[in-house]
Amino acid sequence: MNFEDKDEARQYVWEHLQEVGAARFPFPPTGRIPNFAGAEEAAKRLAEQPLFKAAEVVKINPDSPQRPLREKALHLGKVVVVPTPRLRDGFLLFDPQNIDEKDFRDASMISRWEPYAQKVSLDDFPPIDLIVTGCVAVTKEGKRLGKGHGYSDLEYAILTELGQSQIPVVTTVHDEQVVDNFPVDEHDIHLSLVATPTRLWEADGDDVGESPGIIWELLSDEDLEAMPVLQELRQ
Repeated sequence: MNFEDKDEARQYVWEHLQEVGAARFPFPPTGRIPNFAGAEEAAKRLAEQPLFKAAEVVKINPDSPQRPLREKALHLGKVVVVPTPRLRDGFLLFDPQNIDEKDFRDASMISRWEPYAQKVSLDDFPPIDLIVTGCVAVTKEGKRLGKGHGYSDLEYAILTELGQSQIPVVTTVHDEQVVDNFPVDEHDIHLSLVATPTRLWEADGDDVGESPGIIWELLSDEDLEAMPVLQELRQ
């Protein structure tokens, strides 16, 4: 399906996942990065790829469908960096060298990870080898839609401001989240690799590139107040 409006595409996917029985807890999927049936299979498929295997430090979003991938990354000995929801508390770091293997699952769960998380400052931010982002919708060409708040794009922009650029961005989604097309903006990040429960492909679009960095004029005083990490970066 082709969409001329981002919100139209999001609403279609949220409703469609419920209609076909592919949505999973938490419900409803509307307004969030939707959890989906087969998230574990998609995580396994992505984790087997050379791009993922080679990464030593992986930034993974905190949403439910990527929880299996956070746990798998820890089992593979990777340092996992997770942005806190809405970037209210910046970024957290999970080092498998400092976590007992039996606790990897708890460390991958937002409701249980506090004892295992290390707050990471921008001054001590490790070089990121790979970014895993959550998506509401994707295209075969590597376009992605998040919830509509722009946090994934902003997180990449922060890394760009720290001198980290051209980091591959990958995702796991359900097959029913793949659509034909939707519009994108200049600050939207694009995907290098997409894994579903049944398949995996490299993006073949020409517009897969890097973040332009933070576009400060798009941020309000309220944004800066709500996300201290931005104040730290601007100073």
